[in-house]
Amino acid sequence: MAARPLVARQPNERLQALIQEAGCSNAGLARRVNMCGAEHGLDLRYDKTSVARWLRGQQPRGRAPGIIAEALGRKLGRTVTIDEIGMANGKNLASGIGLQFSPTVLGAIEQVCELWRSDVGRRDFLSGSSVASSALVEPSRDWLITGADHQVARTAGSRVGPSDVEAVRATTQALQALDHRFGAGHVRPIVVHYLNSVVSGLLSGSYRESVGRELFGAVARLTELAGYMAVDTGQPGLAQRYYIQALRLAQAAGDRGYGGYVLAASMSHLAAQLGNPREIAQLARAAQEGARGRVTPRAEAMFYAAEARGHALLGDERTCGAVAAKAQSAMEKAHDEADSGDDPTWIAHFDQAYLADELAHCHRDLGQADAAARRANESLAGHPDSRVRRRAIGLVLLASAQVQQREVEQACHTGTRAVELLSTLRSNRGAEYLEDFQQRLAPYRDEPAVREFGARIEVQAA
Repeated sequence: MAARPLVARQPNERLQALIQEAGCSNAGLARRVNMCGAEHGLDLRYDKTSVARWLRGQQPRGRAPGIIAEALGRKLGRTVTIDEIGMANGKNLASGIGLQFSPTVLGAIEQVCELWRSDVGRRDFLSGSSVASSALVEPSRDWLITGADHQVARTAGSRVGPSDVEAVRATTQALQALDHRFGAGHVRPIVVHYLNSVVSGLLSGSYRESVGRELFGAVARLTELAGYMAVDTGQPGLAQRYYIQALRLAQAAGDRGYGGYVLAASMSHLAAQLGNPREIAQLARAAQEGARGRVTPRAEAMFYAAEARGHALLGDERTCGAVAAKAQSAMEKAHDEADSGDDPTWIAHFDQAYLADELAHCHRDLGQADAAARRANESLAGHPDSRVRRRAIGLVLLASAQVQQREVEQACHTGTRAVELLSTLRSNRGAEYLEDFQQRLAPYRDEPAVREFGARIEVQAA
């Protein structure tokens, strides 16, 4: 009888490094894994010999790799993934990091922490990845049909309390203010390092149910901000991963309203930037359906405005007008209820100026120059000076409308004001708007004002 060929295994150096980092013996790790498994209803009976086999490259079956990662994570005080312990076995391919809407809370924590870790490590597959519309639409479907997470509380790791959650919220607010003023190019590295070094430890900690829900909500908002900053630094493929994970974290928080916001304000706008109008409307409608009865009129106005953008890009003037009217009506209702204090912090910024900005985009895309200019002016009148990027984009919108009105010299003057603001920012979004404006000027390239504006841009870029 011929001898059965042996399959050569590679030593699991990743697991070895983590065991050393944790300061664990083989027997100690086995004991921790057995205890962790018992909490999950598993009767595991590993010993130091089992760990030695893992280190030689053997892979345990079933749920064991996840339990091993969790046990090591508790000892290290941070989330550890099955990929990090060298036991992914093809289940966690790097290219798929952050693209799935995890069915479990534990899986959501593992996936988002791996995304942050990979981002900090500047892995090329993240920064260079392309965006597929299906990668945005599929998670929205999962969000719509997935039931609430029954429990998010954890009993492992360092204790996390309300003050920790408040620290995340305050940090998010401060970083958001810096982003508005200077652009994501200056701020995004700070956000990602904070998520990876501090927030991942909080998610891996110990917290009661109420604190856990609040924590997931706070982290969802900071994760969404990091996604927006990826857009603003010219990394849409990375942005979609952050948005998907923000959506999943909002689900863990039990906040259907904020989940809708991620769909309408984040994913839908990303689809708009990529020129996928049908997906814009689909994502906005998913937000409306999934958050029905869970949001204030201000949020409803934002959801309708996002849908209107999609119809405008599709050239559907009638439907766009009808949905835009719903947005305006909802905003008027929000103003009537302004003293109620019901608006959550994540939608409080969406005022009449932001709505006018959205509607200016719709009119521009439908070729309605006068209405676009009127709405752009309304938006600029309402945005404070601290919203530097938003004011710069508003100026470009106004300049584009002026080109449509054939007021080319005035458009160049407005565009120059936008360039002055953009020179204070590191913003890819602003640069893209400016490039679009220059393309709109192309038919008038021989006019003196246009030549002078082009020369100013070249000097600015030098």
